[in-house]
Amino acid sequence: QVQLVESGGGLVQPGGSLRLSCKASTALFNINTMGWYRQAPGRQRELVGSITVAGGTYYADSVKGRFAISRDFSLNTMYLQMNSVEFEDTAVYYCRGWARARYDYWGQGTQVTVSS
Repeated sequence: QVQLVESGGGLVQPGGSLRLSCKASTALFNINTMGWYRQAPGRQRELVGSITVAGGTYYADSVKGRFAISRDFSLNTMYLQMNSVEFEDTAVYYCRGWARARYDYWGQGTQVTVSS
């Protein structure tokens, strides 16, 4: 079973930046697709962005141009760089690694709170 551990959440002011990390217990090239999801209170969990093992990325319209996903294969870690954060970005952020019908791994989540 692959373990995913998020870190880096916290309190940030509007317009500020934060970087989340997701460390995998396996080499990243063993995971077909990795992504970041978030869930705000009273709302459904939503996909923020994803990256395939080949490097193809997807971003939700709400974060496009502000957030960026990157990886460090030597550290088995995926990152979410969050810039120009807004109040609406407040949520628990989850890391996910999956391949359809084969495996589906989730981290425990890290809280991001945007507040002045």
